[in-house]
Amino acid sequence: MRLVVHADQRQFSLRDNTAWVPGDGGWSDEAVTSHRIAVEPSSLAVATARSDLVEVDVAVHPAAPAVLADAEHVVEADLAVPGGKVTLAGPADYPGQEHVLELTPGRHRVRVSYVESGPPAVTWNEHEYGEHYRYVVDLWPVAEPAPVTVVRQGAAVWDG
Repeated sequence: MRLVVHADQRQFSLRDNTAWVPGDGGWSDEAVTSHRIAVEPSSLAVATARSDLVEVDVAVHPAAPAVLADAEHVVEADLAVPGGKVTLAGPADYPGQEHVLELTPGRHRVRVSYVESGPPAVTWNEHEYGEHYRYVVDLWPVAEPAPVTVVRQGAAVWDG
C-alpha cells in the first residue's frame, strides 16, 4: 500500500502506541550516520532526505522478501508489536492523520529501503532541499531478536 506521509523534521515513525514509552528517540551517532533509522523496543523512526511529503510503500509478508535491487540504502531492525496495531505517522501529524496497520501481535522484522524517485503525486514543498526517495517498509514476523543490520549502505551524503 502506498501512503503519503508528512516527514516533518526529516522523519516518520512506526510505533505500537499501546506499548511505546517515550525515551531518547534512539538517535545515536550510528543511527544518524549509518543506519538512518532510530530504534526503540516498540518504535522505529525513519530518517528522510526531505522535511516534506514523502511516499511510503508498506507491505506485510509471511517471511523476509527479496531485497530490492534498485534500493540505494537498506536497513533492517526489530519492532515489538504487542498490541497488534502500528501507527505510521510524521512527527507533526494530528490525530486522524496517522495510518494504522494491523499486524499479528509479537516481534516483527522491519526492512526500510530507500529507493530514488521523483516527487510524490501530491502537492509537495518545492523549496525544501534534499533528494526525493520512496521509502519501502517491509514487515514480517520473527521469533528471535536480531540487531540493527545495514544490508546496503547508501552514499555518505544523501540528504541534499
